[in-house]
Amino acid sequence: MTLPALHNTSVVYRRILSQFPQDISLAFAYGSGVFKQHGTSQGQMEKNMLDFVFAVDDPVTWHTMNLLQNRKHYSILKLLGPTMISNVQNEHGASVYYNTLVPVDGRTIKYGVISTDSLINDMLHWKTLYVAGRLHKPVKMLVQSENGKLRAALVANLKSAVTASFLMLPESFTEEDLFLQIAGLSYAGDFRMVIGEDKSKVTNIVQDNIQHFRILYSNILRDCPQVVYKSQQGKLEVDKSPEGQFIQLMALPRTLQQKITKLVDPPGKNRDVEEILLQVAQDPDCGAVVQQGISSIVKTSSITQSIKGIATAGVWKTVSYSSKKLIKMWKGWRRKPSVSQMS
Repeated sequence: MTLPALHNTSVVYRRILSQFPQDISLAFAYGSGVFKQHGTSQGQMEKNMLDFVFAVDDPVTWHTMNLLQNRKHYSILKLLGPTMISNVQNEHGASVYYNTLVPVDGRTIKYGVISTDSLINDMLHWKTLYVAGRLHKPVKMLVQSENGKLRAALVANLKSAVTASFLMLPESFTEEDLFLQIAGLSYAGDFRMVIGEDKSKVTNIVQDNIQHFRILYSNILRDCPQVVYKSQQGKLEVDKSPEGQFIQLMALPRTLQQKITKLVDPPGKNRDVEEILLQVAQDPDCGAVVQQGISSIVKTSSITQSIKGIATAGVWKTVSYSSKKLIKMWKGWRRKPSVSQMS
C-alpha cells in the first residue's frame, strides 16, 4: 500500500497544513477537489472545496492550540472552550468534529478532527464506518506518524473492505466491479445519497481513478488466499463455497458481525456469533445480509454526524454547504442520459 509522505505532495497542501497545530498523527486530503472525478474538468477541480481529516492524539490540546490560531474557523461552540468541543467531537455522531467552508490560502476547505484512538477503533471494528469508509477510497496522505497500531489498522481496514465486497459480489467479476463495490460501502444506507449527493457519485469516484484503486489494493488481492487475481486481465474469481464464505464472514470487523447477528438471530435465542455466521455462509442471500448490516452502520452514523454538523458548522454554513450539495446532485441528475437517448 503506497502511503506517500509530505515531501511528495504539492505546495498547496503544505501551505494549508502549516496553518494548523502540528501535533497530527495522520492527515489526509480527499474528495473531488483532490482526485479527478468523471465529468469534472481540471478547472472545476481547482474551484472545489478541499476536504481534510486530521487525527490527533490529544483533541483537547489540539483544539486549544487551534482556537488560538484559527478561532474564526469555529461556530458559536467556540464559546464553550476546547474541553467541550472535544466532548462534542468524541461523544456524538462519528467522533469527528468538522469545521467547514473555511477560507485558507486562497482555497475553501473543510476539515474534520478525530482522535487517533477513535480512528483506529473505527478502522478495526467499523463502529461508524465514517472515516474508515473514506479511507477505503484513494486519499492523499499528507502526514503519517510512526504509530504501529495506526499503520496496522490502515491495512486491516482495506482488507475488511475487500472481504465484505467479496461476500456481495458473484463468483467472477472485474477489478472495476470490485472497486465500485468497495467505494460504495460507506454510502450504503447513507441518507445523504437520497437527498444531497449526486446519485452517480460512486461511479464518478471509480471511473477516473482505477489506477489509484489498484495501487491501494493490488498487494492485498495478490496475497489473499480466497481469490484468484488475474491482474493482467483485470479479472477475479472468489471462493463462494459455504466454507469460503464462512472464513470471510469470520474475518469481518466486529461491529458488522454483530449487525449481521441481530438481523439473522431471532430475539431471545442468543446463539453464539460463530454459529450464526455459519448459517449465513450457507444462505443464498448471504451477500444481501452483509449489505444490510453495512447499511445499518452507515445509516446511524450519517444521520447523527449530520445533526452534529449543524452545531459544529453553524446554521448559515450548514445551509450554504447543503445548497451546494443539492446543486451538485441536480447537475449530476441532468448529466444522466434519458432512456430514449440510450436506446
